[in-house]
Amino acid sequence: MNTRQQVQILQNTVSRKGSTKVLTFSIPHVFKALQLLHKEQYVSRADFCKELQMGEGAVKTMILHLKKESMVDSTKSGTFLTSRGKNFVNRLLEIIPLECQIKKCSIARGRFNHAILLKRYAFATKSGMEQRDHAILYGATAATTLLCKENHLVFPNETVDCLRNDPKTKNAISTNIHPENGDMIIIASADDPFVAEIAAKNSALWTLATHTR
Repeated sequence: MNTRQQVQILQNTVSRKGSTKVLTFSIPHVFKALQLLHKEQYVSRADFCKELQMGEGAVKTMILHLKKESMVDSTKSGTFLTSRGKNFVNRLLEIIPLECQIKKCSIARGRFNHAILLKRYAFATKSGMEQRDHAILYGATAATTLLCKENHLVFPNETVDCLRNDPKTKNAISTNIHPENGDMIIIASADDPFVAEIAAKNSALWTLATHTR
């Protein structure tokens, strides 16, 4: 299963399944839900509501859709990943293994800035504008795409280390998400930390959906 097929499965979970009801969650919310399930053995509906900033009805619908994809199941202890769900998440996390918040800096000027790493995806951008646009769709005020080349972080189509004069931010990124040559980093900025995170996730998932490694 390639990355495009994986994102399509996420897309399946946010389709209306023949219903006219408008869903209040989307692909990045489902991805965050799967990350929570990967981290915890069981996740309650209350925890989903809190972590995803969704109402109980939306969470119930999301879990139902994930069950239809055989990704999760539930007991009195909460919702958990099935074997299929675990394999699915593990494959996604091989490509998107790490994320972090970074402070306002020269390359990310938002009140909150969420960085997400895409392993060996430096090839999957032209100028970074595409990644920015798909972050803005989810409420980001701005987004920056960085590539790791020759052990430096550079803007697309450039070769100069964009953090050469900002060692503090460079160290924070290196310490938290460990970029290596050939990796891409998307940093989404917003006035709310959750919005920054969801926007970064959407941009990353769009990149995976449109480029196969």
